[in-house]
Amino acid sequence: MNRIIAFASRNIKEMLREPLSYIFCLGFPLVMLIIMTFVNESIPPEAGMNNFRIDNLSGGIAIFGQTFVMLFTAITVAGDRNGAFLARMYASPMRAIDFIAGYMLPMIVISSIQFLITYAASFIISLITGIELAIGGIASSFIAMLPSSIMFVAFGMIFGTIFNEKSAPGICSIIISLGSFLGGIWFDPDSMGGFLLKLCKCLPFYYCTKMVRSSMVLDFGFEKFILPMIIVVLCAALMSGIASLVFRMKMKADLA
Repeated sequence: MNRIIAFASRNIKEMLREPLSYIFCLGFPLVMLIIMTFVNESIPPEAGMNNFRIDNLSGGIAIFGQTFVMLFTAITVAGDRNGAFLARMYASPMRAIDFIAGYMLPMIVISSIQFLITYAASFIISLITGIELAIGGIASSFIAMLPSSIMFVAFGMIFGTIFNEKSAPGICSIIISLGSFLGGIWFDPDSMGGFLLKLCKCLPFYYCTKMVRSSMVLDFGFEKFILPMIIVVLCAALMSGIASLVFRMKMKADLA
């Protein structure tokens, strides 16, 4: 446990030294939150569009922000591998699980801080726009977002382990695009129906957004919350298992 804490502390310090962590992990979601709020204010009420209304938007932006934590995870892991830092660390008594936990825990903490900042800003916007955000909804959303946070960090671990620091960001950009579009962050897939809805339901991002948005309005029905939660938890467990397996295999290959 001490090895995990020491390695996690090192990774947190590295993140704090990197300006990109503030820009992508904390700043960019806030910018999108403000921009989309202005977009919502420009939409006439008769259009009947509420996807950018703060009570819907906040959950979507929270999930959108997690995709950038995935990107930063991949960059961190790939950078350590390419810089031979991990090769030197392999000579230490640390086990593969120590490395994996040491990378994932700080990123989950960053994702949680990002969530709190996003919802603090959302609460201020709700006071300005006159749209109520329930404190209970914010609290339940924080709990609901943890499985999706683990899933995205695991994605980042996988890409950072397999690809180098030049290729990993490109792969993550594809996931960010898929997550934002097919996750229903910018539109409501359920209202679209057809092939697009079926495609969205084939990927976990749709369920991440649906789960967090439902928890915000304290709607814990089976279709809107329980089923998406089950799917996201299973995906988080699966991706974490794959990340662990891939990292162990890469570690053995480097030591050989």
